[in-house]
Amino acid sequence: MTSTMISRIRQNQIAQLIASGKRLDGRGLTDYRPIQIETGIIEKAEGSARVRLGKTEVMVGVKIDLGEPFSDRPNDGVLTTNSEFVPLASPEFEAGPPKEDSVELARVVDRGIRESKAIDLKKLCIIPGKKVFIVFIDIYVLNHDGNLIDASALAALAALTNTKIFKYEVKNGEVKIKPGFKELPLVNFPVAVSLADIDGKLIVDPWLDEEEVMNARLTISFDKDGKICAMQKGGSGTLSPQQIIEAVKIAKEKSEELRSLVVKKS
Repeated sequence: MTSTMISRIRQNQIAQLIASGKRLDGRGLTDYRPIQIETGIIEKAEGSARVRLGKTEVMVGVKIDLGEPFSDRPNDGVLTTNSEFVPLASPEFEAGPPKEDSVELARVVDRGIRESKAIDLKKLCIIPGKKVFIVFIDIYVLNHDGNLIDASALAALAALTNTKIFKYEVKNGEVKIKPGFKELPLVNFPVAVSLADIDGKLIVDPWLDEEEVMNARLTISFDKDGKICAMQKGGSGTLSPQQIIEAVKIAKEKSEELRSLVVKKS
């Protein structure tokens, strides 16, 4: 009972501070927590990155393999995104099949990359209809302190910027791997920005305690030209049209800030 009372007191404190334009951790309503980005951290991966967003920590590895294209896209390479919530990252995470949150995380990150056409998949075609490169993006949540989507999308993009694909040649219909690597054909830089609604106030980058108080969450992904390439609504509450318009305006500005961090790293 004591922990429940403390939780309610903390939730009330968070809501009251946000109503006055403040936050429990001292940030402004549209401020991100400190962001750290490291790339090339997994030696055996073709690309990798780790992002720390406050205490939230996410690692992404990119693997490149050969495989068959989808029958309806015989001239395109294949992109697949998965996420894993490491049990030590949060008491809420358990070993076993992917849970709903894990599936949502992978889908939102994948959608931003796919709909922005970040990777030129046609350049990953080796033999039309038979052999293409497959890009595997694996997201590992190492510590959960809120806003996993933004951290994961940023880590995925950072990992893709340092991904290499092996050189090859085709002889008699067979693919022969050659020494050396070349750059992944990355042509766009999508980033996701999440805002939470707490009692009618929009805040950027909600941390874990704020997520427990929020009415709803809106994640908006923008490409390098500032065009919306994906949106995802979370939480049980609703957002007014005015809130959505305001969220898009804020998120577009914040997306440029996030993208500049990745571009500098690449």
